[in-house]
Amino acid sequence: MPTPSAVDPRLLRAFVAVAEELHFTRAAARLYVAQQALSRDVRRLERDLGTELFLRTTRQVALTPDGERLLPLARRVLQAHEDLLAAFGQARPLLVDLNSPGLATGRRVLERARELAPDCELMARYESGLTGAAAEMIAGRLDASFGHFAGLDPALRAALDHQPVRYEAMAVILPEAHPLAAREAVPLAALAGETVYAGAGNPRTPEWTDLARRLFEGRGITVAPPAPLAVGEEEFQRLMAKTGHPVLAVTDFPALPGTVVRPLVEPVPLSPVSLVWRRGLTHPGFDALRRAAAQLTAEEDWLRRPADGWIPAMHHVTKLLHN
Repeated sequence: MPTPSAVDPRLLRAFVAVAEELHFTRAAARLYVAQQALSRDVRRLERDLGTELFLRTTRQVALTPDGERLLPLARRVLQAHEDLLAAFGQARPLLVDLNSPGLATGRRVLERARELAPDCELMARYESGLTGAAAEMIAGRLDASFGHFAGLDPALRAALDHQPVRYEAMAVILPEAHPLAAREAVPLAALAGETVYAGAGNPRTPEWTDLARRLFEGRGITVAPPAPLAVGEEEFQRLMAKTGHPVLAVTDFPALPGTVVRPLVEPVPLSPVSLVWRRGLTHPGFDALRRAAAQLTAEEDWLRRPADGWIPAMHHVTKLLHN
């Protein structure tokens, strides 16, 4: 293999994306470039290095021995390049998933982080669920998110790290005409016999559905079967009105027209929320994000559990492993 005089980081970024996805179309989507441009960059890198990096067939893409040798080196070069830009104030934007518009925990952490690092660009994204966000983080299209880390598939958790931030009190969203809507708070026992929607079938939110099943177990509450994924408030309201099912949420979930949000009590169920990120992530904005989360957790006593608070048993194990 000839020794190149210089290698454009853009070409290495294209190579790493294809090497990790083993699929040119997915790699192009990950980098937000046309597939033809991505293929052209990979061919140019192969020409500059004087070797084939991929074995291409109509059905699959695989790394050659030289490609396997290059991959860890390319990752180190790209990380060093990112560190260099960050050191001189040219860091790329930090992409932070807030799950859904209106939810308070991630939004408040992001706002505080922007105050702590005014020279960094921290941009919000909305992936709607931690499982969906986890895939985006692992693929390098997203940097951080918030959610129930212990509820992720172990294979996803292995590529991520987390920092406990808050125990969010859970609630139900009820149609205004529902018999329980007149109550200021809804005891869990009052939901016995009800079918409650908790995102079943949504591939982005299985950790939320699992949390609901653990909460409802032995209480006579049924998780609603999968429903078409509603995108946008109008569709969510329409499906809710059509089924009449209560919806499991958290207490700061914004109320929608024709609905009320009621906290759950006896016991008070808590959704464990962590700041979650891709392992090995370095970025000046990310440092501010972690500091912001720690500050708010301490100032607001976000990890305090009420005497009658409920959290899933699996969370205890994950928290011990984190500590």
